[in-house]
Amino acid sequence: MKKISATGFARNVQLRHLRCLVAVAQERNLARAAERLALSQPAVSKTLVELETLAGRRLVERGRRGARLTAAGDDLLAHALRVLEAVGEAGHSVEGGADARGARLRLGALPSVAPAWLPQALAAFVQAQPQVQVSLTTGPNPQLLEELRGGALDLVLGRMSDPQHMTGLSFELLQAEPLALVTRPGHPLMSLPALSIHAVLDYPLVVYSEGTIPRHTTESFLSAWGLKLPAARRLDTLDVAVARLLVRETDAVWFTPLGAAADDLSRGILSRLPLPTPGTEEPVGLLLRSEAEPPVHAREFMAQLRALAGRSR
Repeated sequence: MKKISATGFARNVQLRHLRCLVAVAQERNLARAAERLALSQPAVSKTLVELETLAGRRLVERGRRGARLTAAGDDLLAHALRVLEAVGEAGHSVEGGADARGARLRLGALPSVAPAWLPQALAAFVQAQPQVQVSLTTGPNPQLLEELRGGALDLVLGRMSDPQHMTGLSFELLQAEPLALVTRPGHPLMSLPALSIHAVLDYPLVVYSEGTIPRHTTESFLSAWGLKLPAARRLDTLDVAVARLLVRETDAVWFTPLGAAADDLSRGILSRLPLPTPGTEEPVGLLLRSEAEPPVHAREFMAQLRALAGRSR
């Protein structure tokens, strides 16, 4: 492709080009992007070709598994998001200023992180900013980071990932959480004179799904003892609500980051086995797009999370 000059690109690029790139980045599928933009798929393809011609390089890789941005597409995406966010803020200003109806905050959080951090921070934020519409997406780390990078989320509360998943993103540490072995109060393991990990594995287990950081931490912890997760009598789940209820009602043992069970532990609803888990601490923090200034409401919510982290240290 013949590359156009920077001046030529700036003179000819239109908001529809940038909206199309963002939609494809977020949906990772041309048909879904077309539906979102209320366009036909051929119209989306034509718009992308126009944008690639202006940029003088391939921006989107189309394949059987969907559509993904190239490195050049990722670079342009960061600028497109800033432009569209600025246009959106200008629209809010025309409607009546920063407090106009329509202001929003789009949060992402890991299921294992959300219970410890979000309730207090959200309560304080909603009280201070009642006009802001808040949405929360939970899911595995790669999904959240992909949505953050694509501009579908303003902020993610999660964990640092592998380098290939951190391209274009920054991480700010809030706290390091250890792994905890959690049971119902009065569990038979509590009465053992000498508790061991071998005794724990005699009971049903609840662990996080394969591919997640808590699952990797659990497997590494057991490996240090020369052990593996048993194949039977085990529930793999990302659903914290299901895990905590199952543990409360049965003799199952839950391997979980401490924060996910912290409230139940403080209330005496669940108990932590007195088994040390050294070396299992995993960092929890704020993830943002590194090349974009966070929206004003995201910055305000980040301040709530930082204050909460300071109080819990």
